[in-house]
Amino acid sequence: MKIGVFDHMDRANVPLDQFFDDRMQLVEAYDRAGFYGYHVAEHHSTPLGVAPSPGVWLAAIAARTKQLRFGALVYLLPLYHPIKLLEEICMLDQMSGGRLMFGVGRGISPIELRYYGLNPDETPAMYAEAMEVILRGLTSKTLTYEGKYYRYQDVPVEMEPFQRPHPPLWYGLGRPDHVPWCVKHKVNIVGNLGGSSMRVITDRYRDEWQAAGHAASDMPLMGVGRHVVVAETNREALEVARTGYGKWRESFLKLWKMHDMMPVMHAVFPETFEEAEAQGRAVAGTPDKVRDFLQTSIDEGGLNYVLCRFAFGDMERDACLNSIDLFTRRVMADLRPTKGTA
Repeated sequence: MKIGVFDHMDRANVPLDQFFDDRMQLVEAYDRAGFYGYHVAEHHSTPLGVAPSPGVWLAAIAARTKQLRFGALVYLLPLYHPIKLLEEICMLDQMSGGRLMFGVGRGISPIELRYYGLNPDETPAMYAEAMEVILRGLTSKTLTYEGKYYRYQDVPVEMEPFQRPHPPLWYGLGRPDHVPWCVKHKVNIVGNLGGSSMRVITDRYRDEWQAAGHAASDMPLMGVGRHVVVAETNREALEVARTGYGKWRESFLKLWKMHDMMPVMHAVFPETFEEAEAQGRAVAGTPDKVRDFLQTSIDEGGLNYVLCRFAFGDMERDACLNSIDLFTRRVMADLRPTKGTA
């Protein structure tokens, strides 16, 4: 069973330089503890994400870690010149000795896309073209492409990734109808859905993977993200989680409320931590409670990967480090993937 970390990099109530230093100490702890991967979100003009240039943050992680895989979940492809991002991907993969995970997406916030002068109605097509450009460039020495948004003729590709044919692809998946594309490109998937809804997706993925003739042993990772706080007592964990969650959710909705809108995803993250926990989207408690909760999530969702949000809102660094330590010593090794997904 592989365990990873998802980080919105949502702004806490500390100076920004201290925030980055505190977060890097957590990343170094993930590396020492043997977590599989670290995934950072990309957001713009919002306290939900203060790593708007994820490549800068990931370059620092490459230099400060030894074994931890890392990547954006996701790079918002319409915001990038495809060739520029292609070169960045190659640099990060080479600098880390092949530890980069390449997460892709078009962006779920039309507000952020409009701030960049983009029409959200056009970004799905821009995303599809940019994805094709980058995949071509990662596997060839010359790039030619003719599309509506991007056109290139015989562009030399000097860079290449460390991992061949390219770093593993990752995608945030919330609908079963996107599964065929993921199977075709052997994409690892992550969702925020509840157990039964996620099971529909993972069952379809396994069925289509088998139908495509792929080996079960090569099955990509299929996971969910959950807020996780571990402490010696349930009460202590809940106190930490409750305040952190409130600040995180405030950041999550800030731009939307400014524009008198609400995201489709807002229902996935209810108003209080207790409600989120009751819905199976979060857990705060002792190692035993957290272990049982996560194993249930794994079994219900048909998963072989779990992403934990250990740091969110205004949780203090030391509380996060304590939670990570308890998790790695008393929870992580006991978790098992759903049968047939290891």
